[in-house]
Amino acid sequence: MIDTIYMEDGAEDSPKAKDILARYPKANVIPCKHYKEVFNPAGQSFRLQKKNPALILAKQTGKLVHPIPPSYGVGGVHNYYFSHLLNCLYDCRYCFLQGMYPSAHYLLFVNFENFEQEIKKVTNNNSDPSWFFSGYDCDSLALESVTGFAEHFLPFFNKLTNSWIEIRTKSVATQVLQKMNPLSNAVVAFSFTPDEVSQQIEYGVPPVSSRVKAMKKLAELGWKLGLRIDPLIHCQDFELRYRKLFEEIFESVPEESIHSVSLGAFRMPNGFFKKIEKLYPQEPLLAGNWEKKDGMIAYQQEIESELKSTAQKLILNYLPESKLFTCET
Repeated sequence: MIDTIYMEDGAEDSPKAKDILARYPKANVIPCKHYKEVFNPAGQSFRLQKKNPALILAKQTGKLVHPIPPSYGVGGVHNYYFSHLLNCLYDCRYCFLQGMYPSAHYLLFVNFENFEQEIKKVTNNNSDPSWFFSGYDCDSLALESVTGFAEHFLPFFNKLTNSWIEIRTKSVATQVLQKMNPLSNAVVAFSFTPDEVSQQIEYGVPPVSSRVKAMKKLAELGWKLGLRIDPLIHCQDFELRYRKLFEEIFESVPEESIHSVSLGAFRMPNGFFKKIEKLYPQEPLLAGNWEKKDGMIAYQQEIESELKSTAQKLILNYLPESKLFTCET
């Protein structure tokens, strides 16, 4: 899976870097002074790199924990994200990462202990519980076999009494969770689009049925689960397809295991969208009924409102409104 590893100067002494090198002894290790030499240059072929991404091991400096807009949370007062990893195993056509980064290589920040220090500091500065979202710039579980992220951070959060972590994923690589006792302050949140839509635009993502099966298993073990219906995709037979999706999920996953559901229509910064259009000039998804709102590309207001309203009505057949959150554009 990993045959090339770029090693930033100073990162090789990290316990995480040493562990990864030991597990990939045949990988070609290439030193670099700073990860930006490999990750940031313009003119790279994102599509070509996506076929066989390299792994870059580096240390993140500066601010490690960032606030998110209040409407993107799931009930918390203080909401943050942190990114131990940039880029994703999967290849979803709507993903903003391919418009945000010039490179498709996986960039793993191995200084986990520095993330822990800043998370503790933020938590201690807030009287109300702090929420930390880990799947903003990556999928939190898809590369668990490489990163060991959940195995490392969940025990850390288990010791924090005033914070929550959301593990957001499309993966079924939940073995690490099955080996742990469920955390009272963790939510494992699965992202979904209807199966027909997923097959067309979410390349490499496990089928809906496999993700539902993984959710069912975690529910039986006592984990709190989240549903992230984000982005909502405008498609033919929208109501029928999303009804089938919710029926399949809730036939297997009990309502009491669901911590929260969030809905959000497709939206993306205009600059990212333009880059992705160049990557996929023939992609039907990108030829939708868009409008520009405050520097963001989104569905026309009438369409967006209808998508959200329809999805909300369908979801509320299964759970109380208190568990439903809407991400605003």
